[in-house]
Amino acid sequence: MICDRNRTCTGNKCFRSIIERDGAFKKIAKDEPIEVVGWMACGGCPGERLEYAPADMKKYGAEVIYLASCYLAGYPPCPYIGDHKKYIENYVGLPVVVGTHPMPQNYIDTHEKAGDWEGYEEYLENVTGDPEGAHKYDSTRPDYTESLKR
Repeated sequence: MICDRNRTCTGNKCFRSIIERDGAFKKIAKDEPIEVVGWMACGGCPGERLEYAPADMKKYGAEVIYLASCYLAGYPPCPYIGDHKKYIENYVGLPVVVGTHPMPQNYIDTHEKAGDWEGYEEYLENVTGDPEGAHKYDSTRPDYTESLKR
């Protein structure tokens, strides 16, 4: 699930992190299949699609709901992360992981300067603390496009 501020996002970094087992997917073996059964925005603050979308994903096979890294990347970060996580886990009955791909270094730098991640530390675990990943997912790097070629 993505933050509605990013509703037009293509999901490239999230899907790249699934394929390459980066960020929140780092602990999943590359040979273990991951099936994406849905991709949706929360519906806008405070989360208007929250009441049916995660349950619908569960109906189609979701075993975990990931709140994408954009929940933390926005300025300010989503103030409803805890509410969304609690609702999905308690009402829908699925575990929630906050974060998908590593947070790009340019976002880390900006949030540190803004000081707006205070109180979000528990959610940053999957997306920060990986300097290599922070560099890899920073699309402001001059060589970023070259790094996508395989």
